[in-house]
Amino acid sequence: MKKTLLLTALAAALSVTLAQAGEKLVVAASPVPHAEILELIKPQLAKEGVDLDVKVFTDYVQPNLQVSQKQLDANYFQHQPYLDTFNANRGTNLVSVKGVHVEPFGAYSSKIKNLTELPQGSTVAIPNDATNGGRALLLLQKAGVITLKPDSGILATPKDIAGNPKSIKIRELEAATLPRVLDQVDLALINTNYALEAKLDPSKDALVIEGRDSPYVNYLVTRPDNQDSEAIKKLSAALTSPEVKAFIEKKYSGAVVPAF
Repeated sequence: MKKTLLLTALAAALSVTLAQAGEKLVVAASPVPHAEILELIKPQLAKEGVDLDVKVFTDYVQPNLQVSQKQLDANYFQHQPYLDTFNANRGTNLVSVKGVHVEPFGAYSSKIKNLTELPQGSTVAIPNDATNGGRALLLLQKAGVITLKPDSGILATPKDIAGNPKSIKIRELEAATLPRVLDQVDLALINTNYALEAKLDPSKDALVIEGRDSPYVNYLVTRPDNQDSEAIKKLSAALTSPEVKAFIEKKYSGAVVPAF
């Protein structure tokens, strides 16, 4: 009888411990601002029974591959055009859950203070992935540096440049490396998360930047089999809470804009 009571007590204690531990949710994120935002909501999620584990990545490929391979539960780093292109090229079937914020994309330089100073034959670095490369070219067109063929869209490439009055030379590089080549090029078009990591202030340092109406909202992303789980629903709600909105507006001063 004593043995039975002891086993019952141990089982009850184990049950309480597991309940307190909550459900584990492993989410990939870029360091800034994504991981910072996720760290902010960890205490709230813990109260709701979700143990959030944030894994920081500095590239745009592994977070998607590892979610697709079920090594991670979700990720938070990308916009819809990038996700659509990744799914099409890699044969994955990841889905967006909730839009959280926009990072206005900007052009930076350590050599000039205004785009009117961009010299003939300048070297301009842009991201080498299809969606962000197209986004960079569209921003250059908006700024009057180049013109693109009329049918060019968000997947525009340097081959779609129709007008190039300053004869700029385009260098396509890994997005994460662009802040490090600022001294080697005349202009670099950089994703805001990488600009912030490099201590650049998009609101002050960008020579031209997307407006707040940018369609490139950053999403919480997961697999179809996981999108309706209670843990993902709680994470999605926490990411779009008034507390997160206030945090984004105060900490990033317009370099990151809430999308909700």
